[in-house]
Amino acid sequence: MISALPVGWRVERLLDLVSIRSGQVDPKLAQYRDLPLIAPDHIESGTGRLLDVRSAREQGAISGKFLVDPGDIIYSKIRPYLMKAYRAEFPALCSADMYPLKPRRGADGRYVLNVLLGREFTNYAVGESMRSGIPKINREGLAGYELPVPADSEQATVGAALGDADALIQSIEQAIAKKRALKQGMMQELLTGRTRLSGFDGEWEDVSAGDTGVFKGGSGFPTRFQGLRGQRYPFFKVSDMNNLGNETYMRSSNNSVSELMRSQLGATAFPAGSIVFAKVGAAVFLERKRILAEPSCIDNNMAAFTANATWVDSLFMYYVLQNVLLGSLVAVGALPALRS
Repeated sequence: MISALPVGWRVERLLDLVSIRSGQVDPKLAQYRDLPLIAPDHIESGTGRLLDVRSAREQGAISGKFLVDPGDIIYSKIRPYLMKAYRAEFPALCSADMYPLKPRRGADGRYVLNVLLGREFTNYAVGESMRSGIPKINREGLAGYELPVPADSEQATVGAALGDADALIQSIEQAIAKKRALKQGMMQELLTGRTRLSGFDGEWEDVSAGDTGVFKGGSGFPTRFQGLRGQRYPFFKVSDMNNLGNETYMRSSNNSVSELMRSQLGATAFPAGSIVFAKVGAAVFLERKRILAEPSCIDNNMAAFTANATWVDSLFMYYVLQNVLLGSLVAVGALPALRS
């Protein structure tokens, strides 16, 4: 329900601001085959950014597509929780899995784009798709969405401000990507001994990973033990790697267990400094490695490496493992899994 609005604002239905373009064109025809063809997979989730630009001909398109003009908004109707929308900057085609939305007179396309990428609309769209039992929002659902709308000039100002924020975020991300590439190069040099830090000139020794520590899998974690906070040991699952603050050190867990529960589960309490990673399923190929910030348990979709402190520094081994593609070590089968 929309609360009290500022003076000059009004409540509108989404389709009062945009119209859904109708009529498909044949992407094999000469006037269309070299236009960019945009599908849901070409749009980054939640950002409104286009990830890939290829023509209809390059993609081998044969079925009907919608024609899109600059300024139109393309919204993915399937799996609305992915939040995929893009404001076209050039003439293009879009797939039938997307709604081509043309802003009506007085509606600012950038404002509408940010509405479609927002949490309020996404929650609505997901709810509509759940009611229909199909992971998509239909036209009736789209038509039923109401939103607060400011005057035309304020729409444009809000849209421009959010666009500036997106541009700033993108420039920061590009700077971070450059720093990461620089760090990757440093790792290649420093972790192989090709470049030595000042004050070190001794010989390196070739050893296997098993000589420097112990690899061990996690434990089963039945549902009845889950959901507790504030117990003795954090109990990490693969999904906890996504928690804010867990980018390097695992500090935030959605579950924890007492010493008694740990004993009943037969779970290992891995010491702080152990390096954890996914060992089963597609998550292996994400190549994420994290360091335990405190003694913790992990579930059986994860494994841990605990360094032998008399042989090697655990932080050094963390960076060594960052340079190892675990996905290349998986056993072939229906469910990818790391070999022991």
